[in-house]
Amino acid sequence: MFNESFLFLLLLLIIGIIAKNQSLIIAIVVLLVLKLSGLETKTFTFIQSKGINWGVTVITIAVLAPIASGEIGFKDLSGAFKSSLAWVALISGIAVALLAKGGVSLLEDDPHITTALVLGTILSVSIFKGVAVGPLIGAGIAYTAMKIINFFS
Repeated sequence: MFNESFLFLLLLLIIGIIAKNQSLIIAIVVLLVLKLSGLETKTFTFIQSKGINWGVTVITIAVLAPIASGEIGFKDLSGAFKSSLAWVALISGIAVALLAKGGVSLLEDDPHITTALVLGTILSVSIFKGVAVGPLIGAGIAYTAMKIINFFS
């Protein structure tokens, strides 16, 4: 029961508690409960394969909630295009989505890269109060950088 992965999760839990990062704490507690209950074999592979899609879906729901509640309407949308900052945000949104697309395939194809990305995300979340979207965006940036390097090699 107290194998390397369990101890690693405990270490990360301590880091999450010290950093007061609720998302990291909840994620680790859920994984520890699954591990202690013996459900890890059935659930971890499933979570690993579907988790990113679930996360993207939850984030999309959160982003669309102001539209559903009526806080943002067509008037706001048309007004947003009158601002140069809104155009920067629009282009940034497109760029991030394209980066994340490459990131998904990198995370699926190169598991050893995932370790470094996850570690970077954990460090950012716990030390710098970052938000745990890092692995996907980080993978997208890494994927793009690798494609550029391969192009010039």
